[in-house]
Amino acid sequence: MFVTLNNGVKMPQLGFGVWQVQDGEQVTEAVKKALEIGYRSIDTAAVYKNEAGVGAAIREAGIPREELFITTKVWNSDQGYEETLKAFDVSLEKLGLDYVDLYLVHWPTPAQDKYVDTYRALEKLYKDGKVRAIGVCNFHIHHLERLMAECEVKPVLNQVECHPFLSQEELRAFCAKHDIFVEAWSPLMQGGDVLNHEVIVALGEKYGKTPAQVIIRWHLQNNVIVIPKSVTPSRIEENFGVFDFGLTAEDMSVINKLNENRRKGPDPEDFNVL
Repeated sequence: MFVTLNNGVKMPQLGFGVWQVQDGEQVTEAVKKALEIGYRSIDTAAVYKNEAGVGAAIREAGIPREELFITTKVWNSDQGYEETLKAFDVSLEKLGLDYVDLYLVHWPTPAQDKYVDTYRALEKLYKDGKVRAIGVCNFHIHHLERLMAECEVKPVLNQVECHPFLSQEELRAFCAKHDIFVEAWSPLMQGGDVLNHEVIVALGEKYGKTPAQVIIRWHLQNNVIVIPKSVTPSRIEENFGVFDFGLTAEDMSVINKLNENRRKGPDPEDFNVL
């Protein structure tokens, strides 16, 4: 299942995240397993410190590069125009790739007020053909509005925390209006209590699916790109088994009503860690 980004590039709607996966054998084996199962989109970041292991997995898997969609991100301490260009070169070298498919600003870090200059560096990388698409992570509506007012290339997506307890309805509506996809990190609330909620459990029983599969399916049917993470082979496979059933409109409505605007991670308005 693919989505078409606003610049015409196609991206798998279900990808594989590697946040908190240790570099070296652990991340390499996890990514190889994901690729073996059928994932073709891998999401990493400079701050995850596992780009080298991801790159090793890509080489060892032997899948043609054009069939893969690789995302990485510039970290807060490397924000700024020149700094971002240098950080990108470091990431590219660690990955062992000639280009990345998607490069993202990891956080707006408003206290720095560098995200516009940082994004302008992404625009240069895009125009130079070093990345196929550019976007952002953890941007609120007003951050996106400023970016679109001051920059030339519209972000293709905004990767944010999103799950049934934080459904991001207002942000998703804004992004949809402007042809910007929302991509969910922490789509399963990092294994949080959303997986045990009676509504989710009951829907899993209804369809013979796990709670995680129900939530991933909910994301997909909300037109959200989703990147669940796991290092457990059985769960990596389980998370991919979501294309043989569908939730009804009533099911979707019931899950949508679970929203509590409850974050597992930090609020981007206050997150300025370098």
